[in-house]
Amino acid sequence: MKKWIGISIVVVVILTGICTKIYLNSVSPVKKGEERAVTILKEKTDLTDFSDFQLFNGEETYYVLKAKNQKDEKVYAWVSEKSEKVITRKVKDGTSRQEAIDLVYSEKQPEEIISVRLGMARIQKTDRPSWEVYYKSEGNSINYYYVDYDTGKKIRAIDNF
Repeated sequence: MKKWIGISIVVVVILTGICTKIYLNSVSPVKKGEERAVTILKEKTDLTDFSDFQLFNGEETYYVLKAKNQKDEKVYAWVSEKSEKVITRKVKDGTSRQEAIDLVYSEKQPEEIISVRLGMARIQKTDRPSWEVYYKSEGNSINYYYVDYDTGKKIRAIDNF
């Protein structure tokens, strides 16, 4: 009986180690992306207090963070992975997450909002800060709706994906 308990403990420890290694390997690229984005922002801007890191994969990959400027105002920063170009916007001057959700509900009547995140929409070869709203519609269709961060208007929608 003691032998089976010992074997069970060894198996649990090995499985825990394997699961931990898989988890750490899967979050490593995201962590490296965050570190790279913070490094670029420190070099190219006067922003501080970085938080709320998001990785956005659209037509191009962008790192999106919340930070504070020299006037202690909250800002969002978009950093292009490819060109390292930085775009910033004050949080108070742009469309809020809730406003983007409300616009989707008023135009599309989604059954379920799956996620809402900041990203970058490319319209006529111009990258524009935007909210990406990912939702399910009737019949479990997957849909994307992009709201311009600056104007609060629809940029584009991808329906029944």
